Amino acid sequence: MASPRLETYCCPNRDAATRLVMNFQPEVFCGVCIGSASVSLLLTILQLLPKKGQSPRKMPKASSSSTILLLISICDILGGLGMIFRSSVWLGFPGFIANISVVNGTDVWPSAFCVGSAMWIQLLYSAGFWWLFCYAVDSYLVVRRSAGLSTIVLYHMMTWGLAAMLCVEGIALLYYPSLSSCENGLEHAVPHYITTYAPLLLVLVVNPILFRRTVSAVASLLKGRQGIYTENERRLGTEIQIRFFKIMLVFIICWSSNIINESLLFYLEMQPDISEMHLKNIRSAALITWIIMGVLNPMQGFLFTLAFYGWTGWRVELKWRKREIPWESMSSSTVGENTYPSPVNYQSNIHDSKKVTTRDSQQTDDAISMLSEGNTSSDDRLTRNSPIYQGW
Repeated sequence: MASPRLETYCCPNRDAATRLVMNFQPEVFCGVCIGSASVSLLLTILQLLPKKGQSPRKMPKASSSSTILLLISICDILGGLGMIFRSSVWLGFPGFIANISVVNGTDVWPSAFCVGSAMWIQLLYSAGFWWLFCYAVDSYLVVRRSAGLSTIVLYHMMTWGLAAMLCVEGIALLYYPSLSSCENGLEHAVPHYITTYAPLLLVLVVNPILFRRTVSAVASLLKGRQGIYTENERRLGTEIQIRFFKIMLVFIICWSSNIINESLLFYLEMQPDISEMHLKNIRSAALITWIIMGVLNPMQGFLFTLAFYGWTGWRVELKWRKREIPWESMSSSTVGENTYPSPVNYQSNIHDSKKVTTRDSQQTDDAISMLSEGNTSSDDRLTRNSPIYQGW
């Protein structure tokens, strides 16, 4: 699971709330993290692999949105691998982990492993949060016809730059001036928690607003494509809205327990003694949400693939397919062609006049197909109804 408590536990003089959750059945907790992360990892990879008998999605051009969705899944996969590795070391080498609690110890490798593994998990999941924010921004810009593949470079710079900057800044403030003196006061811990939860809260607050504006813009595009709003177009707009709803639902399910748990632990930290009887229910709620985090955080990768693409099936296509070389298709298409000049096409002026009227329709279809990518029924319906796609 991804929590700033992982970095806080690396401090030998950790606070009482961190000791409460990290020392609560650590073997069971690590086993839960390994099991959940392993299942999510396998199912996510299964979802992304090509399937037998599945025709490739016909897109008018590559979209930055599809690239962002793939990058979100990659961040979840790498973050899950970090959880599996960290929990496996904790289970397999308990004596190695116990050296973290030794103040002024001579062995630096336990602390280095603790900090490094925690930073890896935080960095990858923070990058996933930023990519999800970029997906909402890109979806809105696509329907406004202000985005394209060129913007993916800006998304890379923003995502990896902000994720790395916030992660390093939070860790530096937490462990300043040294690892043995961290967590001596809230001035060390609070900036670290803010830098960790800032991208998460950004997605929770801003993404629903952007998705709602995107859905409204999609409805306007569908109405303006042919001047009418048919049942098929209404259904397509509804499917895009449902897709956005599924994305936010998965995000809320996987990360709401983190916010609840952190709020409870901060409340316990403000108490003079967290072992008092009137705090028993709060302690129990904090421990329960701690275990829930270990289950739901790693499952985000698989659940997101369901929200993005739906269930893609079990039949995996692992055979290598020969890709057609461009000049082969060009040469084959010229075989048998008449070498004499073709007669004048008197309908060329008619086709030229239609280019202007169909350009906006093509841009609209491109935007809608980018947003509905992964939804086979939507793509097929768009192909049938759109005059741009007819004859492809």
